[in-house]
Amino acid sequence: MFLRVRLFFWAAFQRDMKIIDTALSLEDLKAMARNRFGILVKAVVDVERKVMAVDGELHSDEEAILLENGSHQRNLWGINIYPELEEKDWIEFDSIINIRPSQGNLSRGVDDPALREKILKIVLNLVKK
Repeated sequence: MFLRVRLFFWAAFQRDMKIIDTALSLEDLKAMARNRFGILVKAVVDVERKVMAVDGELHSDEEAILLENGSHQRNLWGINIYPELEEKDWIEFDSIINIRPSQGNLSRGVDDPALREKILKIVLNLVKK
């Protein structure tokens, strides 16, 4: 019984997450922020497929939905988007899923500047102002 109830709540809670592969409006992103955390939207970007999962409670939830839909873990990076800030300040590279010593990333951030730039370009391509 406990497992069934737990699975029900997990499934109900996760239904709001979305995989974005086409343009998402900035207004939609702002609404997601207001509805969940107030000022930010958690996202996981697949740098190979150029898609992102958004609107989850945890980066690991978004990572899981991308893995279930064909992504590979080595390509997934967690970020926070602050849609009310100016474009130069609106992405924060901070997620526990980013700690990957096997890939040379030793922090919760994204240590490689080229990879950060790739993530920024993907997000800017997917979020339309």
